[in-house]
Amino acid sequence: MKLKNSYFYTLRENVKDEDSISGNLLARSGMIKKNSAGVYMYLPLGYKVLQNIQNIVREEMDETGAQELLMPALIPEEIFVSSGRRDIIGNSMFSLKDRFQKPYVLGPTHEELFAIAAAMKIQSYKDMPFNLYQFQNKYRDEARPRFGLIRVREFIMKDAYSFDTDLAGLDVSYQKMYDAYKNAYDRMEIDYRIVRADEGIMGGLLSEEFQAVTDIGEDVLVLCDSCNFSSNLEVACCPDNYQTDDSQALTKEMVHTPDAKTIEEVAVFLSKQPSDFVKTLIYQADDKIVACLVRGNREVNETKLRKALEVAEITLANTDVVEEVTKATVGFAGPIGLDIPVYIDYEVAHMKNFIVGANQNDYHFTNVNTSDFSHTTLDVREIQEADTCPVCGGKIYFTKGIEIGNTFKLGDKYSKSMNLYYSDANNQLKPVIMGSYGLGIGRVMAALVEQKHDDNGIIWPINVAPYKVGIVIINNKDEKQVEVGENLYASLKEKSLDVLLDDRDERAGVKFKDMDLIGIPIRVTVGKAIVDGQVELKYRNSDEVTLVAVDQLLETITEYIKQAKR
Repeated sequence: MKLKNSYFYTLRENVKDEDSISGNLLARSGMIKKNSAGVYMYLPLGYKVLQNIQNIVREEMDETGAQELLMPALIPEEIFVSSGRRDIIGNSMFSLKDRFQKPYVLGPTHEELFAIAAAMKIQSYKDMPFNLYQFQNKYRDEARPRFGLIRVREFIMKDAYSFDTDLAGLDVSYQKMYDAYKNAYDRMEIDYRIVRADEGIMGGLLSEEFQAVTDIGEDVLVLCDSCNFSSNLEVACCPDNYQTDDSQALTKEMVHTPDAKTIEEVAVFLSKQPSDFVKTLIYQADDKIVACLVRGNREVNETKLRKALEVAEITLANTDVVEEVTKATVGFAGPIGLDIPVYIDYEVAHMKNFIVGANQNDYHFTNVNTSDFSHTTLDVREIQEADTCPVCGGKIYFTKGIEIGNTFKLGDKYSKSMNLYYSDANNQLKPVIMGSYGLGIGRVMAALVEQKHDDNGIIWPINVAPYKVGIVIINNKDEKQVEVGENLYASLKEKSLDVLLDDRDERAGVKFKDMDLIGIPIRVTVGKAIVDGQVELKYRNSDEVTLVAVDQLLETITEYIKQAKR
């Protein structure tokens, strides 16, 4: 592309309404433009990056034997009603009606439609396995769009769906997608981790996330300093290797604790530490009320609690419910005497002589033991940094990540609700076993910029850069410089390289700044050295500038790109 007569612009100042590095740099470099909250235009340079990312993903998907198709974004609402997800997705789904008042939605995801498409082919076990995928816009009414392309209302996703006869077949299909994702992200040179995650609205048997490591990430990744253990914080398991308190169990005693409700207040009053307490939290779990106990210096992991209780929703009970259950004001809840299910964390099960609320205003029990009340033991606490790794005994540490892809073993969740069955070898009807695999194209683009930038702009990896080479002509009035620049441009294009020629009537400093801002990996400067048959060569990820003979330039660039793509 020649810049002089092309759609090209950059901004010198930071963009006021962008709250992330990637959003700011992508907007300043003229790659994206916010249309409304969470909705963006992809302008020519940005669209080329988007296409390069898509092409890498497409190549890896095709390598697995998956077939590409395209589903509609406008979907009859009744399809999501029949699968049971209309109420689950709720207000996040954009809804509309046609002229006949028939309700439609803008697709937030496409499991249901892929199940319908699969049913057109599947009759017997001989019709599987196969895998279908698409690149399609998704629409989700985010309550708080932010961070540029990271949390938006309209986005492009590559979603794929595998169809198998049994779980063993699903394991094979899943591994193919898992490996394809790893290959794609490796080719993009993105720093990522694969973590176990909550199945969420997707449901199913297993969910794993591909997380780009970056400080702006909304997810907390739980990692081990000694092994490959990795998990999203929301589902990270805790070790069950607590040392049991071997002290003698004492008899519980009710003590008066006036004007002390919180653990901190009671700890001061009794001259104890928060770790000597067990706190009792009352939860609304669907239509049931339950109590959950964790050590006083710990927090309940509500996702793990919800999954353990096999409920759809879990929230802290309101004040009226707590006071009805405990017969006391908020702040004095304890497990003794409760007539609701009581769940304790594994760590609590190893404690002795701890302190709990007495379910009576201004009173607590001391010297309480688990034998003093009925309970069920679960892993329900939230893991903390410096905890022991549940796999190897190493130390846990946290980092932040942006979810850029996810893989799900759905099992028969959607096939049953969408009536997707097949006849097995004994002519018995069985539900098709499905897998689902999503990859956010725009999020990958944003995550790369978050990871790869400096004070001057974006540093694109060679495989995703909009143009591999940028040629800068210093003086457009110098016929020799213009001639060499044009010839180099033509030669590189003949080699099928994406090349950009800055032939604008701008100062050299402006041209250099723009090349750095938009992140072109290789910059060739045609200036005064051309009288000696040389041009300047600079790589975006280095400050070094070297002189290269014009007749050696093509070989030098080709070799660099070859090495960079390895």
